[in-house]
Amino acid sequence: MKKQILTLAVVAVAGFGAFVAPVNAAGTAVELPKRDWSFDGALGTYDRNQLQRGFQVYKEVCAACHGLDRVFYRNLTALGYNEEQIKTIASEYSVVDGPDDEGEMFDRPARPSDRFVGPYPNIQAARSVNNGAYPPDLSLIAKSRAGGADYIAALLTGYEQAPADVEVMAGMHWNKYFNGHQIAMAAPLTDGQVSYADETPTTVDQMAQDVAAFLTWAAEPHMEVRKRMGVKVLIFLSIFAFIMYRVKRKIWRDVH
Repeated sequence: MKKQILTLAVVAVAGFGAFVAPVNAAGTAVELPKRDWSFDGALGTYDRNQLQRGFQVYKEVCAACHGLDRVFYRNLTALGYNEEQIKTIASEYSVVDGPDDEGEMFDRPARPSDRFVGPYPNIQAARSVNNGAYPPDLSLIAKSRAGGADYIAALLTGYEQAPADVEVMAGMHWNKYFNGHQIAMAAPLTDGQVSYADETPTTVDQMAQDVAAFLTWAAEPHMEVRKRMGVKVLIFLSIFAFIMYRVKRKIWRDVH
C-alpha cells in the first residue's frame, strides 16, 4: 500500500516538478546545455522553417498526449502557412459544437477560428490512460519552466539508463534533466520518427530543438513585435535625451 501511494506521488510530481530548475539526487542544480537559438538576444527572430518543423513534431508526436489550448489554428499564419493550408490542418480534427435547431450538440470539422483540439475530452480521461498522471498543456511550457527552450530540448534528449544504485519505480523513466530524474513520460522521440519536407535530418537532437522553438513561439507569439518596439523605444529615448541635453546647454549657457 505504501509503495502504491509513493508511486502515485511520484507520478503526480511528473506533471508539476519541472516548474523549478532540475536538480540531481543530491539536491544540487543540474546545468542545462546552452544552445544557440535564432530568437536569442534583443534582435533575435524566429526561424520560420524551424517553427514549421517543430509544429510537425508537435502534431505527429506530442499532440497524442499534450494539448495546446491557448493557440488557435489561425495563429499558424505566423509560421508561414497560408489560409488553405490552415483550413486543411484544422479540418483533420473534430470539435463539439451546438446546440443545433433541435437542441442537440454535434461534431464538426475544426475551423481556423477554433483552438487546437486537445487529445482528451477532460482531465479525468487523460489521467485514466496515463497511470494517474496528467500530461500538462504545452501552451506556456516554455515560459513556466526554468530554462525555457533549453530545458525543453534538454528534457527531450535527457533519457538514459539509470545509475546502478538507483531503483526506478514502476512506470517511471530516468531523465537526467528532469527534477528528481524519475518521469512518467517515456522518451517520446526516436531518430527518423518524422519526415521533414526540407530534408533536414530527423535526429532526436534536431527534433528536440525544433519542437522547443515551436513551443517557445506558442508561449511568446508576439516576441518579435515586442523586441522591435523595444529597439524603437530605445532609439527614440536616445535621440530625445540628446535633444534635451542640447536644450539644457543652450538654456544654461548664459548663466555661467
